[in-house]
Amino acid sequence: MKAVVIGGGIIGLSAAYYLQKDGWDVTVVDKTDLSDSCSYGNLGMVVPSHFVPLAAPGMVAQGIRWMFNSRSPFYVKPSLSPSLINWGLKFVKSATTKHVEDSALPLLEINKYSKQLYEEWQEEPGLDFAYEKKGILMYYKTEKVGEEEVHLADKARSLGLDVVALNKSEVQEWEPGIELDILGAVHYRCDAHLYPGKLMPQLIQHLKDKGVVFKENHTVTDVVTSGGAVKKLVTDKGEIDGDVFVMANGSWLPQLAKMAGVTIPLMPGKGYSFTYNEPRQKLNIPAILCEARVAITPMNGYMRYGGTMEIAPVNSRINMNRVQGIVESVPKYFPGIKLELPNEKDVWYGFRPCSPDGLPYLGYNKKYKNLIIAGGHAMMGLSLGPASGKVVADLAGGKKPQVDVAAFDANRFS
Repeated sequence: MKAVVIGGGIIGLSAAYYLQKDGWDVTVVDKTDLSDSCSYGNLGMVVPSHFVPLAAPGMVAQGIRWMFNSRSPFYVKPSLSPSLINWGLKFVKSATTKHVEDSALPLLEINKYSKQLYEEWQEEPGLDFAYEKKGILMYYKTEKVGEEEVHLADKARSLGLDVVALNKSEVQEWEPGIELDILGAVHYRCDAHLYPGKLMPQLIQHLKDKGVVFKENHTVTDVVTSGGAVKKLVTDKGEIDGDVFVMANGSWLPQLAKMAGVTIPLMPGKGYSFTYNEPRQKLNIPAILCEARVAITPMNGYMRYGGTMEIAPVNSRINMNRVQGIVESVPKYFPGIKLELPNEKDVWYGFRPCSPDGLPYLGYNKKYKNLIIAGGHAMMGLSLGPASGKVVADLAGGKKPQVDVAAFDANRFS
């Protein structure tokens, strides 16, 4: 039996990994040479703590306020694009307390499952991606945000997560060499991090060694269907047939799905990061600066800074104002860490595939009996990679996944 996976990011590679383990002949198709994707330049966080979807109460009003600040962490570019308008209306409808409550357990369980699978990957020969279980510190500077974070920590604890609220002096014990200008932090000791720059090439090589075929620089131009099934892909370099097809191509998912007559609401959320190879000061534990929505990860001896969510059509423009927003936010929390604005050529950007309700799409498409959708993971793609891949393989093999994926129904907006 032949499985064809479209997309060579962490979701597609994870699907290929578990499909191959289950005995499928696997082909991975990607329009690039796999040297870069949204899976490479992210902050490498594995986050059971992230059980609140992007579509949450307050995000709409906050997003409107941020639209008028060119350095803000969240921005929706105004446009008359029907796809953006459709996405925005669904986002507003989803941003409710009930949605957040209903999403918490499904997101938590799949994140915990993914973390468990990462720990199994660590035991695989040839996979050594600087995986560390130090947790993540959520820093806050204001009383209001502190109250929100402590309340969220209480919720996390009630769900069984290992989390503790720390005052400034307790945080200082974890970061003794760093000057702090904060009120406190919440330490999600349940979280972990890794180095994407090691994971991705190692995983690709591992799959090649296991016989997975890679069709790099192949652009899909058509999806041929017949009798309620996908029959083959047409690419600019030939046709590829298969028994099961997995669409896992990130922010380009809507265009690919449309070729099969399937509508999937999704918008790319551009994020930026930059990495210092020899930082003068290095954090011990990955950090999220709550008010600034900036993330910092020490990885493999480097320091990576990242943030922003810019909802707009795919484009190659780097908005240095948003990068400057990241740079300027860091010393507000760590006065001793003074960053210079990086050169534009040193700024990485990637497109996080964002569904309107902040939940991934994971499951069979109802129109075709052999088409599985795996996308829309937003900021949690790296974190949810292994679990999403395992779910795909289980579904392809007719097995019940080990986590409940009903909340991630790929047909929920159709």
